[in-house]
Amino acid sequence: MFQNRLRIRLIPTLAMLLGLVMFIYLGLWQAGKGERLAQELAQRAQRSQLGPTPMSGQLLDAQTAQDAAFTVMGTYEAQHQIFLDNRQENDQPGVHVITPLKIEGSDTRVLVNRGWVGWTQGRSVLPVVATPEGRVQITGIANVPSTKKFFLMPDRPEAQAKLWSRVDLQRFQQQLGHPLQPVVLQQTGGDTPDTLVRRWAPPEDRVGMHRGYAFQWFGMAVALLLFFFFASVRKGVPS
Repeated sequence: MFQNRLRIRLIPTLAMLLGLVMFIYLGLWQAGKGERLAQELAQRAQRSQLGPTPMSGQLLDAQTAQDAAFTVMGTYEAQHQIFLDNRQENDQPGVHVITPLKIEGSDTRVLVNRGWVGWTQGRSVLPVVATPEGRVQITGIANVPSTKKFFLMPDRPEAQAKLWSRVDLQRFQQQLGHPLQPVVLQQTGGDTPDTLVRRWAPPEDRVGMHRGYAFQWFGMAVALLLFFFFASVRKGVPS
């Protein structure tokens, strides 16, 4: 009969251990990320049940305010209004209307995404959108604009000064010259009716994706360990 022997060699063993540590680390990283996202979504859902919170001129904490509902009173500053390019609604091209609101009783401004409007006369002519005058009350959901940029895509000047590719809070604050809330309010209601379209996507749930990645990394760790074990077993001499 033959006896199987486990032959352990230094370099393959070190390589296996290095790969094992890497796979386990990546699995734990993805699992932790999924758990953090799950907690954030649960907190946001809980905040959404509380109803809108009055917004004052005191600057908010952006991460805490994310996806929370707010109500704010103030006056629009139409001279600083811009349009966000490449926004579609029912496969129709259009823009989002972003208007600063001076918060009542303070010098702080907050950007309000008032909704979507389509191109009516082609890209060479910006849409004409009426801005309510005087004191208004707005309700909306706070959103922290992304600061990520497309890989290897340099910043280029817009074709028109009022047509922006993304919301840049720092750039906006430099133009306004006043304190600016670190969120954009996606308007859901107000005391001044208009014809803008407001359909806001819910927060993206990527918890399952990260947990799936974690399962894959842990599975690769198990596969590596099994492969190393079977590859290290050699048949010995007859007993």
